[in-house]
Amino acid sequence: MLAGARRVLARAANSRSLDAQILSARLRTAIEKYIFKHDPSADVRTIDNFVDTLHADDLCLVIACERADEQAWNDLFEGYGATVRSAARSASSNEAMADDVAQSIWAELHGLKTREEGKPGGKLGYYSGVGSLGGWLRAVVGQLAIDQHRRQTRLVQAEEDSDLDRMALDDGDLDGAGTYQMSASPEELLTSNLASADVEKALGRALAELPDEDRLLMKLYYFDGLRLREAGAVLGVHEATASRRLTRIQSDVRQQVEAILMKEHGWTKSEAANSLAEIAAQLQTEVEPMLTGKTGVLQSSPAGGMS
Repeated sequence: MLAGARRVLARAANSRSLDAQILSARLRTAIEKYIFKHDPSADVRTIDNFVDTLHADDLCLVIACERADEQAWNDLFEGYGATVRSAARSASSNEAMADDVAQSIWAELHGLKTREEGKPGGKLGYYSGVGSLGGWLRAVVGQLAIDQHRRQTRLVQAEEDSDLDRMALDDGDLDGAGTYQMSASPEELLTSNLASADVEKALGRALAELPDEDRLLMKLYYFDGLRLREAGAVLGVHEATASRRLTRIQSDVRQQVEAILMKEHGWTKSEAANSLAEIAAQLQTEVEPMLTGKTGVLQSSPAGGMS
């Protein structure tokens, strides 16, 4: 376990002055939850593969916060305050509720709520480094908004622990190479839904701001099934020109979407860059109407969608 902890610390750009002994306890808990529960006889390679996929910097930041590192708390608030506010607005029915959720989440993270012995004092204790911290925070905020809505509408009796505390965050499988592959847990599904909504909005805006001819080229190529030579002919340009233009459009749209996600939805640059393609491939909103100025919804995105 110490060897794995040292590798995590070595990968972190900022290890927060943590040592392997401190980190190893958290790794042991994560391995028990995500590996040994499914495969008590998992070998060293499987465990090493799992440890090496953890988000090192995020995990070090969280553990440092739990150890009352003031600078770590400042970095958490400055780095993810916009993420929390954006997630609260997306998950809340009105601005007042969003403000309440955004305020409450910091108390939840600090652990100002008394818990029974053996449970983490704050929600940060549930973060194990599986998945990005930004995505995890969005899920926590989303669940907190659900809990508050339930209490307000009296649909269910409020309990001491929120649903997130009881979530089964330990679903996963091993692939043929012995690499741990996470399957969708309730937290991940909530994270995916919130993130997809952000990407959908940003993509719609980016496409709407394209010049008419650029939108037409994308429609002809991606949705009408025309080859570049044929699409170029419609626009009165050579195939090579159409190819260069399409490449430029893809780059412009991606940059615009990433900029919107970071500025208006509180995503970090790495989250936007790493998650955009995966989320865009799963979007439920049809992209073609965005290109034609119409509206509509599909059950799945087109196979030739942007990535």
